Amino acid sequence: MVMKKVFWIILCMFFIPLVTFAGNMKLHYDRPAEYFEEALVIGNGTMGATLYGGVKKDKISFNDITLWTGEPESENSSPDAFNVIPEIRALLDNEDYEGADKAQYKVQGHYSENYQPLGTLTIEYLDDTAGISDYHRWLDIGNATARTQYLKDGKLFTSDYFASAPDSVIVIRLKSENKEGIHALLSFDSPLPHSSQVADNEISVEGYAAYHSFPVYYKAEDKHRYDPERGIHFKTLVRVLSVDGSVKNRYSDSRIEIDGSTEVLILIANVTSFNGFDKDPVKEGRNYRSHVEKRMKCAIGKTYDALREAHIRDYKYYFDRVKLDLGNTDDDIAALPTDKQLLFYTDCKQQNPDLEELYFQFGRYLLISSSRTPGVPANLQGLWNESVLPPWSSNYTVNINLEENYWASGTTNLIEMQYPLIEFIANLSKTGRKTAKDYYGVERGWCLGHNSDVWAMTCPVGLNEGDPSWACWTMGGTWLSTHIWEHYLFTLDKGFLCKFYPVLKGAAEFCMDWLVEKDGKLVTSPGTSPENKYITPDGYVGATSYGNTSDLAMIRECLIDAAEASKVLGVDKSFRKRIKKTLSRLYPYQIGTDGNLQEWYYDWQDQDPYHRHQSHLFGLYPGHHLSVEETPELAAACARTLQIKGDDTTGWSTGWRVNLLARLRDGEKAYHMYRRLLRYVSPDNYKGEDARRGGGTYPNLLDAHSPFQIDGNFGGCSGVIEMLMQSSTNKIVLLPALPESWADGRVQGICARGGFVVDMEWKNREVVSLIVSSLKGGRTEICFNGVSKKVVFKAGEKKRLL
Repeated sequence: MVMKKVFWIILCMFFIPLVTFAGNMKLHYDRPAEYFEEALVIGNGTMGATLYGGVKKDKISFNDITLWTGEPESENSSPDAFNVIPEIRALLDNEDYEGADKAQYKVQGHYSENYQPLGTLTIEYLDDTAGISDYHRWLDIGNATARTQYLKDGKLFTSDYFASAPDSVIVIRLKSENKEGIHALLSFDSPLPHSSQVADNEISVEGYAAYHSFPVYYKAEDKHRYDPERGIHFKTLVRVLSVDGSVKNRYSDSRIEIDGSTEVLILIANVTSFNGFDKDPVKEGRNYRSHVEKRMKCAIGKTYDALREAHIRDYKYYFDRVKLDLGNTDDDIAALPTDKQLLFYTDCKQQNPDLEELYFQFGRYLLISSSRTPGVPANLQGLWNESVLPPWSSNYTVNINLEENYWASGTTNLIEMQYPLIEFIANLSKTGRKTAKDYYGVERGWCLGHNSDVWAMTCPVGLNEGDPSWACWTMGGTWLSTHIWEHYLFTLDKGFLCKFYPVLKGAAEFCMDWLVEKDGKLVTSPGTSPENKYITPDGYVGATSYGNTSDLAMIRECLIDAAEASKVLGVDKSFRKRIKKTLSRLYPYQIGTDGNLQEWYYDWQDQDPYHRHQSHLFGLYPGHHLSVEETPELAAACARTLQIKGDDTTGWSTGWRVNLLARLRDGEKAYHMYRRLLRYVSPDNYKGEDARRGGGTYPNLLDAHSPFQIDGNFGGCSGVIEMLMQSSTNKIVLLPALPESWADGRVQGICARGGFVVDMEWKNREVVSLIVSSLKGGRTEICFNGVSKKVVFKAGEKKRLL
């Protein structure tokens, strides 16, 4: 533990920027939020809050990233599933694709559980709203604080908010310059079964989530099953501290009344009984009552200023590592509220580099705010969810979405935020071994299907009726395991690699045992390409086939990574030989008659040519075995595939395409898709005639799938760096896909594989200043301005190369 702390202290000595960058780091608005998609989000990595900034009534909704329905995995809902695999393979050998699709239903288990909302704090102001003017609310992502302020009869009123990681509380301060003070009622409610009481100026709430639930799209009358003796329990404390005036406990309705205070401090703490993916949350649960009481006791012993200072210091330790300057926005445009800027940016096509920088840094802000809980990574909505039946259960969808959440963690200098994901993958490898045996008959290694949850569920979903195009996908573990090698490439931490290498190896073992031979080559059978369908020559629209390109692309990357990890650690030589032999026998990529990269074993048409998934391009990004330099023909086929798919797609898919186009070194198209990602989308429940629907960005800059999914934010953030810098184990390429709109700019603190940190400035699309730092020393080739330099570094060395 001490060594890890020292490691990161040394790391950050090289990652803190040398100069101050100007730039707008605020999302700001001139009216309260009416919808979630207008509200501002804060989080400390475990607790999150959604802020509406109301005047008559302020609503703050809360989440805890460990509050889920369900219990540890205990049974196999399809115990004979593995016996069906030979049947499916025989059907595919006979080209009976319809029969294979039908048989796939037999190889399906249960659905994931649902991520749950914690509750809502309501502050109801008892004064009338007459005389209110100059309303503003903002989120400053530079220090992770938010504020609502306005004048009431000429006197300033402010509400300040932040989510503290050091003190594990959410802090709200109300302050009025009016001598009559604040008059308000505070109440806390939860959509989950709960009880409330008030005493000593504190609202205490205890409740529990369902021990089992179904997704919103599953036809079941009873979506949630509750039992007070089962499921995850929680306790929430809301403490009110007044500088002056009075605070009254209203025992009859468990509310607190503020009467005449000019400054009030509200502290919110929560702890759940979740104690790990394999622990019963009641019988083996965390002592959530004592933990939350201890947190509150510590927090109330500190002043507001002390809490705020500790929070900002902790946050900026991570956030300040990277600075980006893409130019200046016109002052008149920059003065507009963020939602109006976004709308203007969409409709008028004018430049707004400040908004583009803000969106990039907002992605980093969201990752810091939602990914700091051991073994519990950011989910489909990060950690911000207000529904007991959220879209897609707000779970871990692993055929792209969970992985996209973490693409920016390495390059944008937030590699620690990937720890929750890595630990989660290790958990999955344990439950995934049983899934490999029970569902697929594979004795070695582990696998994962389409979805997971906080319980590290790995079985294929569907309950014997889910469409195979999404329910029967098998490559979740294959894809996720590649993050282990990626993490190592940014840190060169052999201790980390040694610890998690067995997880990567296990994923590779499953892949090799899952492959079968066809016409002398190795393919997967059965297989699907995530959520897409083909049309056979006789007109059948299906999902199940063999040798799908996405399967084989992910297997290639996983095997390459596992072999490299084995080599670095100096272990498993025979294992590496087996990988090498397997790679040589994999069915190769194919180019279709349209010049596209073929998605299926045969050159079949897609049911939807514009489909949002582009899984068969995995080898280009986030994989590394396809590139314009090493495989130019296949790279051209990838470009043709994207051309056919077009631009109109969902938010997360747009974010992925930014990265793909950047890897193709097409800066103008990558930038075009980045702008497309920042397309204004109306709140989901807004019904006006001017409503904007589809994929893009909501007024609060959260990603519109739609509905809200956070992955597009992270994909867009990653895409910016891919345009500015790309790297491999032995090469760094600067400005590989720079668009004309960013002809001048500078960036500091971005990370390259091999443990390097890059600070650079460019003008007229050429690098004019370059400083590269090395964490642990080594060699690399740096390419910029049409030249290539091979550079050798000592550990901790920083070199000015231009």
